[in-house]
Amino acid sequence: MIAAMKDQGIFSPLRWFSVFFLIAAVVLTSIQLVSYSRQRSVYAPDQVIAGVPVGGLNRDQAAQRIIEAYHVPVEIHYGDGIIHLDPAVVDFQLDLEGMLAAAEMQRSQQPFWGGFWDYLWNRSTLPPEIPLRATFSENRLRTFLEQEIATRYDKPPIPAKPIVGTVNFTPGQAGSTLDIDSAIPIIGKALNSLTNRSVLLPLKNTSASRPAFENLEILLKQTIDLSGFDGLVGLFMLDLQNMQEIHFAYQQPQNISVEPDIAFTASSIIKIPIMVSVFRRLGEQPDEETLKLLADMIDKSGNEAADWLMDRVIGDNRSPLVIRDDMKALGLDNTFLAGYFYAGAPLLEDVKTPANQRTDVNTDPDPYSQTTPSDIGMLLEDIYLCAETGGGTLPAVFPGQITQNECRQMIDLLVNNKIGVLIEAGVPDGTRVAHKHGWVAVNGIINTIGDAGIVYTPGGNYVLVVFLHHPDQLIWENASKLIADLSRAVYNYYNIPR
Repeated sequence: MIAAMKDQGIFSPLRWFSVFFLIAAVVLTSIQLVSYSRQRSVYAPDQVIAGVPVGGLNRDQAAQRIIEAYHVPVEIHYGDGIIHLDPAVVDFQLDLEGMLAAAEMQRSQQPFWGGFWDYLWNRSTLPPEIPLRATFSENRLRTFLEQEIATRYDKPPIPAKPIVGTVNFTPGQAGSTLDIDSAIPIIGKALNSLTNRSVLLPLKNTSASRPAFENLEILLKQTIDLSGFDGLVGLFMLDLQNMQEIHFAYQQPQNISVEPDIAFTASSIIKIPIMVSVFRRLGEQPDEETLKLLADMIDKSGNEAADWLMDRVIGDNRSPLVIRDDMKALGLDNTFLAGYFYAGAPLLEDVKTPANQRTDVNTDPDPYSQTTPSDIGMLLEDIYLCAETGGGTLPAVFPGQITQNECRQMIDLLVNNKIGVLIEAGVPDGTRVAHKHGWVAVNGIINTIGDAGIVYTPGGNYVLVVFLHHPDQLIWENASKLIADLSRAVYNYYNIPR
């Protein structure tokens, strides 16, 4: 009976059921082990490398997918133009080995049985994303931008042009150029992106430039030709931004250029050198009477005020020659005053200069006061630089004797000389012009007219000096209009609408 019970226990359904489930568990576990082992040979389902999903792919497949993703051309926009940049052109290189090795290391760090247990229970942990590792050649990209894009798409500005027969200019056209330094990091970012591979190139807008500086001289000579003036023109013009200059003498009616640095009668323009010599000898706080004399000399062109200043401030009975010596110290060898202004004043010295010793051209200059366009122009330059920066020739030649504040006072005195003709007539109302003009009429006949000034404009400041001479007679209306037209031509050149 006991044996029968043993036999019945061995073949009981419960035992068979247990054995079946045990075998099934072993089989299922084996299947899951095989499945898990296969999964371990590829990347996890949620694996991302350089922004590219590579789950379920083996190493080679993952590498190919990353290559394909990052070798899509970058779309570059230059205005309305579209250019496609192949990453290979700029030597774009993916560090595939480094990125794949990092992913492999992550996978190898997970224990087999721990991972299997998570797999069985469907517990997945998101693997950290492997960041992009890539390089490109900035030099090649710069070359591509310079040679393939800038040369084809940049639009240089078109300079303004003189209007033939006038002193006006047609406005130029603005241009655009590629900002290569700013474009390189933007394109580099696009090369490293999967979702934003389109770039709008940064551009620099370039204003229309003025015509070449040499064209201004041509325009000035054409203006003289069109005026019908049949005398001699001496002109000096200095750009106070870059110190370029125009300096010529033009003889009509032959329409020929002659060597500049011709001696002209300075007339009241000589009061600019007098003013400089006076300020050299003034203290920081001049008395009211001296200031009034200076204003009368410049604004009212007072000859008596000039004589008084030479006596009161310079205090030498040869004061005019002291002024001559001051000018020579500044390198202005052709500028001098050789006597006082009062009627019957003696000529203190017969002054010889390089300009008045020329034999090829002669304006019959006054032996009492002479200058040249370039001399008086450079003196105005010296005053301007001293007033603006406290530097230049005046403080260097007369250290401690002429200050920046005094130079500013000189400018103010010249600005107050308002006559509404000559250089002033060629610029818009309200333009600041620091100038001194001069002419001499003998028996009602004028042979020489001059105007010398510093013109302050939005487009740039400059010095302009013009002298006209005619051996017989200058007609005031025609002569003053010519100087105004020359002044207008220069002003328009610096202030062309853009």
